[in-house]
Amino acid sequence: MVNKNPKSIKSRLDSLNGNELYPFHMPGHKRNPDATDMAGYMDIDITEIDDFDNLHDAYGIILEAEKRAAKLYGADETHFLVNGSTSGILAAVSAAVPDGGKILASRNSHKALYHAAYLRRLELEYLKPGRIPLDNDRALWGKTDPVEVYEKLRDDSDISAVFITSPTYDGISSDIKKIAQICHEKNKILIVDAAHGAHFGLYEGFPESAIAQGADLVINSVHKTLASMTQTALIHVQGNLVNRERLRRFLRIYQSSSPSYVLMASIDSAIEDIRERGNVVFKKLVSYKERILAKTADCKKLYVPGIDIINDPCKILISARDEAITGQQIYDILRLKYKLQPEMAGDHYALLIITGYDTEDGINRLIDAILDLDKCLSDIRNGDKLNIGEELKESEISCDTVSENEGICHESAPKDSEFFQDMQHKKTNSDIEIPELSEFPVAELTLHNAWDEVQKDILLSEAQGHISGDFINLYPPGIPLIAPGEVFSERLILNIEKYINEKMNIQGININDNGDIFVKVICRRDK
Repeated sequence: MVNKNPKSIKSRLDSLNGNELYPFHMPGHKRNPDATDMAGYMDIDITEIDDFDNLHDAYGIILEAEKRAAKLYGADETHFLVNGSTSGILAAVSAAVPDGGKILASRNSHKALYHAAYLRRLELEYLKPGRIPLDNDRALWGKTDPVEVYEKLRDDSDISAVFITSPTYDGISSDIKKIAQICHEKNKILIVDAAHGAHFGLYEGFPESAIAQGADLVINSVHKTLASMTQTALIHVQGNLVNRERLRRFLRIYQSSSPSYVLMASIDSAIEDIRERGNVVFKKLVSYKERILAKTADCKKLYVPGIDIINDPCKILISARDEAITGQQIYDILRLKYKLQPEMAGDHYALLIITGYDTEDGINRLIDAILDLDKCLSDIRNGDKLNIGEELKESEISCDTVSENEGICHESAPKDSEFFQDMQHKKTNSDIEIPELSEFPVAELTLHNAWDEVQKDILLSEAQGHISGDFINLYPPGIPLIAPGEVFSERLILNIEKYINEKMNIQGININDNGDIFVKVICRRDK
């Protein structure tokens, strides 16, 4: 699509290439087409020069672009983020909570929330994410209970702000409207990490946006579900609870002093595209989602939850109905056999992201792959053997490492691996009972104090009574099993060992060549 808006950032940048103004300024490539083999991407890459505004003190084309974004989302004020939603979360928390203050946050928050707590020396009070039952006797984590928010704010007047993730990575949404009402009755700021919900509220039938539901600060990753480049995001602010000048100060602190005009133009172009033809783009997305759900409704061994469970139209979750296959296996088979790259793998499911910019061919390939895999799994039940090892031996694809972003990291499965053989005998982790999280580990030190302590590695089996020096996370759902400053209990150690034995994805541990499991603890509790 050609951007027809002459006031857009991209249009203004294009005009540079047609004038005689020679660039005796950064960046060093000087927009020279012979600079490097990346030069074709640099013709609109500039720094802050005359007539091109400044992200950190916007008054011209950038401010106008931000106003267009604010109008689209219905926010009082919107700021472009070129350091991703991470910078927005850091700035939002820093602006909303005084140094050394207290924040009430969902335990399954993005790590940027914990980094903000560390940098600002905050005390963390946790909300327990709820479990969403699926039709296959499994569950997802994610919803925040407004009643728990009410009770926590009622019992602790020191809390300055509430931090909620909605929608979650898996597409689970909380009742932000009710939570916002509860927060505002107590004069508390509500921050919503809606990184995965940049499309919410932009089309009839989509879930309401967090801004429309009354949140004070909302962060959207434009690159996750709209047509913008990686690392681009927005932060919206509304109401009178947030000190906006303070927010702008922290945005200047946490963002680069040399913000990319290419990234800003990408955000502006994505917003303009939705303004111009959002109905077309989102109509395609809805039709894709409906087609996938309809075509896979009769699957016997796989299960794709509907919008009654996952109301995010961009999320396709392919779950196992029984122990025939694990989430990691679904992920790898889709990738290696069917040449489809999922977003991430969970214990019993693979997660895929679709948008209105997908192609018909891509959606049809996904449907065919789900149906074919389901048939293969059904054949196992009839005594046949799922043997796709031979089909994968010629694969040239390297698995490498999946996106660090709450996802799962794994190495390529060996081409002769048992993973692709005798899958009816493959051990799964479906018998693992994830704790209900009615109690979190006891915190003996604050996060910032614990992370700054001298640490050492000890065997997990010897960690009882020691204070953790790092996070140990189970993915998914990404809830910290233990955070810095919290004490290892016997039950937690046994649970971690069980998760490792079942080959679940645990981050924050170190396993040596002998199979010994080490964790980081602070030295002050040495015995």
